[in-house]
Amino acid sequence: MKYTSEVFQRLSRGQFISSNSIDAETRAIYSDIEENQQEYEDYFSKIDFLLSSGDGFYYFSRKEAKVITENKLQSLFSWIDYLDFLKTYDTTFDAGTQFSLVQMEVKLSTIPGLKEKLAQMFPDKSTNRQKLETLAAAMESMGIAEKVNEADGTYQVTNAFHYIEQIILCINIDEDVKDEIPQ
Repeated sequence: MKYTSEVFQRLSRGQFISSNSIDAETRAIYSDIEENQQEYEDYFSKIDFLLSSGDGFYYFSRKEAKVITENKLQSLFSWIDYLDFLKTYDTTFDAGTQFSLVQMEVKLSTIPGLKEKLAQMFPDKSTNRQKLETLAAAMESMGIAEKVNEADGTYQVTNAFHYIEQIILCINIDEDVKDEIPQ
């Protein structure tokens, strides 16, 4: 358990630690957690943090009241739109995918409906570039994507992307309100 401080600093901010990170330190932290998972779980459980894992990533979770859980789900609703946009941009968009903002800008004019999806997600941004930068920044701040190349704005998607996919798949829309949700 060499990285307790680093693990806490990252995961307590809602970030992920992914096995396929481009950052060598993050991969080392992931390996240490993997090798000492029970010890890390015991260590963080003393301060009411549950070290949880997905397919190639770790994150913190907590036992919470239903109201708090519902509030967190509410904050994830924007990710439904983000995921829809990303899968429309590239149906194979997944962990390991590399993308650039320049490529995305080009595809805005070639994929029907993509530009409209982007506009709906970020109505307060004036240019498509600003909207794409905002999306990339949101992905980067959660640890779902990492910048590979500063010069051309290339990013790589981490394994933490699966977390967002899994959470969204778990959102169950009540049949009574299903017809009220605009398409």
